[in-house]
Amino acid sequence: MRTLRALVAAALLCLAPAVSAHAAADLTYDFENGTTQGWGPRGGGVSVTVTSDAAHGGTSSLLTTGRTATWHGASIAAPFVRGVGYTVTAYARLVSGQPAGTIALTVQRTPAGGDTTYERVAAATVTDGGWTRLSGSYLFTAESADVQLYAESSDATGQFYLDDIVVTPLGDPTREPVSSDFEDGTAQDWAPRAAAVLQPGAEAAHAGSRSLAVTGRSASWDGPALNVLGRMAKGDKYALSVWVRLGPDATAGRLGLSIERRTGGTPSYERVVAPKDVPVGEWVQLSGTYTLAYDVEFLSVYVESDSGTFPFYLDDFSMKYIQPKPIQTDIPALKDEVPFVMGSALTRPDALGVHGELLARHFSGVTPGNELKWDATEPREGEFTFTDGDFLVDFATRHGMTIRGHTLAWHSQTPDWVFQNADKETLLRRLETHVRTLVTRYKGKIAAWDVVNEVVDENQPDGLRRSKWYEIAGLDFIRTAFRVAHEADPDAKLFINDYNTEFPRKREALYALVKRLKEEGVPIDGVGHQLHLNIEHPPASSVEATIERFATLGVDQQITELDVSIYTDFVSSYDTIPPELLVQQGHRYKELFDVFRRQAASLSSVTVWGESDDVSWLRSWPIPRLNAPLLFDDDLQAKPAYWGVVDPSRLAPTVHRLEAPAGTPKVDGRRDLEWDLLPDSPIARAGDVSAGFQARSSAKGLYVLAEVTDPTVGKGDQVTFTVDGTPYVVKRTGGPKAAVRPTATGYRIEALIGTGYAGPTPPATSSDVEVAVRDSAGASTSWTGKVTATPAVKLTSAAHRTPVLDGVVDRAWSAAPEIRTATWIQGTSGATANVRSLWSGSTLYVLAQVADPTLSEESPNPWEQDSVEIFVDPGNGKTKGYEDDDGQYRISFSGRITVGGTFDAGGVKDHVKAVAKTVPGGYVVEAAIDLPTITLAPGTLLGFDAQVNDATGPARTSAVTWNDNTGRSYLDTSHWGVLRLAQG
Repeated sequence: MRTLRALVAAALLCLAPAVSAHAAADLTYDFENGTTQGWGPRGGGVSVTVTSDAAHGGTSSLLTTGRTATWHGASIAAPFVRGVGYTVTAYARLVSGQPAGTIALTVQRTPAGGDTTYERVAAATVTDGGWTRLSGSYLFTAESADVQLYAESSDATGQFYLDDIVVTPLGDPTREPVSSDFEDGTAQDWAPRAAAVLQPGAEAAHAGSRSLAVTGRSASWDGPALNVLGRMAKGDKYALSVWVRLGPDATAGRLGLSIERRTGGTPSYERVVAPKDVPVGEWVQLSGTYTLAYDVEFLSVYVESDSGTFPFYLDDFSMKYIQPKPIQTDIPALKDEVPFVMGSALTRPDALGVHGELLARHFSGVTPGNELKWDATEPREGEFTFTDGDFLVDFATRHGMTIRGHTLAWHSQTPDWVFQNADKETLLRRLETHVRTLVTRYKGKIAAWDVVNEVVDENQPDGLRRSKWYEIAGLDFIRTAFRVAHEADPDAKLFINDYNTEFPRKREALYALVKRLKEEGVPIDGVGHQLHLNIEHPPASSVEATIERFATLGVDQQITELDVSIYTDFVSSYDTIPPELLVQQGHRYKELFDVFRRQAASLSSVTVWGESDDVSWLRSWPIPRLNAPLLFDDDLQAKPAYWGVVDPSRLAPTVHRLEAPAGTPKVDGRRDLEWDLLPDSPIARAGDVSAGFQARSSAKGLYVLAEVTDPTVGKGDQVTFTVDGTPYVVKRTGGPKAAVRPTATGYRIEALIGTGYAGPTPPATSSDVEVAVRDSAGASTSWTGKVTATPAVKLTSAAHRTPVLDGVVDRAWSAAPEIRTATWIQGTSGATANVRSLWSGSTLYVLAQVADPTLSEESPNPWEQDSVEIFVDPGNGKTKGYEDDDGQYRISFSGRITVGGTFDAGGVKDHVKAVAKTVPGGYVVEAAIDLPTITLAPGTLLGFDAQVNDATGPARTSAVTWNDNTGRSYLDTSHWGVLRLAQG
């Protein structure tokens, strides 16, 4: 018996393929031993022989002849093991004189109890002029018989050579990295999605000497794709990265990275990286993460553009499995630390793996982020799909979570068919069908619905958004949605949900709408406040004021979409987030949850918009950038934000920063104009005590103002100002160099403390300052930070006149004082302007007389053309960012108008008219800016600044402002000057 076994083993050894030297687990068929190494004919009449007529490596290859059908070829019993992934590569070449054709490597197998299947592993166009690489990956998981690997050709009679066939087992293929660098001169398994032509070459390279050129695209989605089926596991997270560059003759373009997956033959498309600008001549990295949340039969990663079919290059692709960190089990569960439902938004991937574990441990409620919206549930009329919605509702139900349905009617993510050919009756019928279907399906499971979402526009006279819903059906779409939802599930709580409700204008517009609808009997149970905030603005007191306002209507309230961006504007971006910002964010969450706990009688739920930073929508909106707005980090570990909610004593101290402009207010307890130039810096509320704080620097010392909210008078009420270690105590009854006056909500302190500076202007030095407020009952709150002396805030005025808007300086302008742009933010000389302002009705008029003998609009960028920029903040908020009614109004010397502001400046872009005329030595700009969000009156203070851009040819060579010396006027309003409206 031993001899027989030895003979069998020897025979098998002769048939076994050679083992590659570079990886012991690789199986290599190189045919150098003169045998077919187990490969045989597939099909009658087919011949498979070893030949020395051609070879890719060495001296021999495998020749296949005698074929009469496309599936004829060379085959071998596949060395594949169920559940193990493999990469398969081979080189093919046609016999001389054969026409070009497609040669493919295919697997045939018969699953237990099923029909024989044929699965493509790799394919390429092959010619007789050289060797072509075939490469792909393969994995099967079902118990199968008769597993064969074979080579076939699209030419039924084509004769071809095969050589250097390598089968590499991957172990667990979902954990092995995938990469492409194209240095071997092949496309390395990338294939076109449609008509695109993929050609490796040396014309450009990110690293090394080669890349993949993509040309001949037929559509924006056409381009290079890589099959990654079997390389991702459901519930696992992967980091994907690729470098792209515009191709020849492409002058502009945006490229992104996407995933196509198919289940049951139905394709779905998901963004990994939203399209990014690719400047000419530059390589741009597209990088992001993706979690596979579905069982799939097809999975591909591809590069696409947002528009156009321009050529581009691709290089250095990588896909790597991200090993998750275990969630922390030694920290308190969020849901146990708050007196309301603690919720999180989620999508299907968030319910899997460690993300699902984090949700189950810390949250008592969930809101499906997209899965219940109209486009997800009824993409075509009457065709409802609930696969993802059911999955998330079932997940929440299994874990005993409260579910919020989001959202039944919204102006966004609603398919076009809903409004097509729709009169009011048709639209309301479609709405009723949709609402009744969804609410009925989840009756008894979904506790609360966002019935209508974002229907308020405070910039409209009636406060209502001019959506297609409103344009066709008026308020009846809101009435209908609530009525039908209540009929479908009388026990579900029905909410109206909106953003920016913490701002007074939006707050009052929504309040008026809810009050009206409730008086009509519309079954509104509650109001949802989204609260997409940032680390500085708006103050927590504004959030509290909103909750208290709506409490008077007797409605339930929920915080529905909370996150706190680390950015205060829509342009800035960090490569690495400074740790001090995360600490500041932690204190911000602490202040917010202090509000929520105080208002718990009016709040039934607080939902953060995502469980962890890695799944936040703020990673891609308003621009792709690193953001960290949530309670847990990318690794699902607790951040300072988490401790701000659970245990603020764990937070490191935060250091605020405040500017003290030069000034000499009168210390009399009266709030004079000097203080009104800037808003007070808020000091967080503790109990019933809170405050606002300001400072002014002078040669006499530091002037301070404290506006204290403390409704109960007591002997222990006091404010302690500590400057560079020296305390100054001012009681409610007064103090040295201080004046105190009662106010409607507490008291006001003005004081002069510390030492001043020598010379006419403040030095750029900082003082350590603490402001501690305490009341007799023991409640206390404080502000600690650096106070820096800065130049005075410039103030000018606008006369009450109405000029003629014609570019001619008429007599009306003589009543307005003149200011001059003299603060250089680029260069030290160049074009400047004398600027005047008038006002009438709701309109601000601005005149700029610019001295600039050489004018240019050559640059395609408006800020690099000769132009005047007018900055107006109707509320004089001095914020590190733009509010909806803040505007940057740019007028070029030729009269071209461009507008900047929040997002697309939608709230202000139609509010400006202007005329420009060239004159000897320069040009004149007259502008009229409508300010409908406030009532203009004598004494009104506007945030205001003016800037002159000076262009030489296609470049801006200098820029000068009136007040703001930061060069950030286009990003935030905090350093603008102030314009006061005068009587005459």
